[in-house]
Amino acid sequence: MYNNILITNTETLPGYEVIEILGIARGSTVRARNVASDIFAGLKNIVGGEISEYTKLMADAREQALKRMTDDAARLGADAVVNVRFTTSAIMQGAAEILAYGTAVRLRKL
Repeated sequence: MYNNILITNTETLPGYEVIEILGIARGSTVRARNVASDIFAGLKNIVGGEISEYTKLMADAREQALKRMTDDAARLGADAVVNVRFTTSAIMQGAAEILAYGTAVRLRKL
């Protein structure tokens, strides 16, 4: 939860009723690799295994995209974002965008 906004990848939240749909909330970030990570990743590629530097980079990017999405939802006056999804795309060699998006809603507690 960011900005006191509930986040779920389902259509509903147990114990709540959606009373208003406010629109799409979205947040994105573009991250690039760095030379040091690339050198270490090249070595990992030879011996195999997880490239933890890239795993951390993408995890941080997802968190930032979620934060930006909830900032957008707060701007809309939302209590929650439902049906949250992530997508990623390559922007250029060595840089990727992470997009988090969902439906901003107002809720009523049952």
